[in-house]
Amino acid sequence: MHYIEVENLAFYYEDEPVLENITFTVDAGEFVMLTGENGAAKTTLLRNVLGLLKPTKGNVTLASKNVRGDKLSIGYIPQQVASFNAGFPSTVIELVQSGRYPRGKWFRRMDEEDHEHVRRALESVGMWDMRHKKIGELSGGQKQRISIARVFATDPDLFVLDEPTTGMDIQSRTEFYSLLQHNSQVHGKGILMVTHDHDEIKQYADKHIQLIRKEDTPWRCFSMDSCKELSKHPS
Repeated sequence: MHYIEVENLAFYYEDEPVLENITFTVDAGEFVMLTGENGAAKTTLLRNVLGLLKPTKGNVTLASKNVRGDKLSIGYIPQQVASFNAGFPSTVIELVQSGRYPRGKWFRRMDEEDHEHVRRALESVGMWDMRHKKIGELSGGQKQRISIARVFATDPDLFVLDEPTTGMDIQSRTEFYSLLQHNSQVHGKGILMVTHDHDEIKQYADKHIQLIRKEDTPWRCFSMDSCKELSKHPS
């Protein structure tokens, strides 16, 4: 089942082409990485996928329902999502727990499943031991990690991640990629992730989409290298 379907997408800033001839899918249970050199409009592509920008040509379709027939939920992690000042009153675990609250039900009692999601989310980004710290006491990289953990705690059907491992050490990145793979293979999540670390991640991902510069166009215009869109490898 396609959670994301992109068909012949092109995007222009005014009259200048930035993306052309982009076609790919992200399915339930599939971990897809998206790479390209600096300036390859990877974030622009994600914003088109999410409906934050409108394609100049082509179509983007997001599934309305998940594989169970419920409304599709999306967890989006943009670059440098964290922005908390020193006076932010919450603790780490309180912020991540808020990801488990349904809309409009901020004060409901959490059950055992909720607590387990929160614990696993914080462990996945190496922040469990700092769960009682005030957010204002954390470094910028640590704030980024707990923002990621909060999205994981919401348990979305589709993850859209824009270079989420920036600032993580190699052990943390490896654990994070393993968690993503587990979520796709065991829990049927769809994952589209922009990354620079494609050599590290290729053993975990099912498909690699690479944006490349077109030879006969302005340097800002990128298209998809279909040779890099790999079929699923054995687990």
